[in-house]
Amino acid sequence: MNTTTTPAIAFQVVVDCADPHRLARFWSEAIHYEIEDNHEQILGLIDQGLVTREETMEIDGRLFFSVAVAIDDPAGERPRLLFQVVPEAKTVKNRVHLDLRFPPDSHPAEVERLTALGATFLWNGQQGPHTWVTMADPEGNEFCVS
Repeated sequence: MNTTTTPAIAFQVVVDCADPHRLARFWSEAIHYEIEDNHEQILGLIDQGLVTREETMEIDGRLFFSVAVAIDDPAGERPRLLFQVVPEAKTVKNRVHLDLRFPPDSHPAEVERLTALGATFLWNGQQGPHTWVTMADPEGNEFCVS
């Protein structure tokens, strides 16, 4: 038996995209996360000459990095999601996707809520008694309501 303690591994999920701020807004509403506010940190980095104003953008009077933004679980229990700009467009099906798990009787209401936020219905799935709805976020990244 191994008696050494393995430290917990912290991780985040990173989503490559064209518009990180749009996706962060969508996903923060979709999964009830909060958009990270790094305004003060960014101001400090600008004051130190480590970041330029051109590398930032202002949203609602707060500075954000132009090319990346993260969202966090307010309870600190679920992983952080980071959205970052990449130069290429999405071209194929995701190899990894999020499953949003809700009670089965709430699927229609959740699909309607997510559609109102900017998601697109793709198809219904079923395997044995398990059913789900496959959707796409505003940039076409698939996810499931299960």
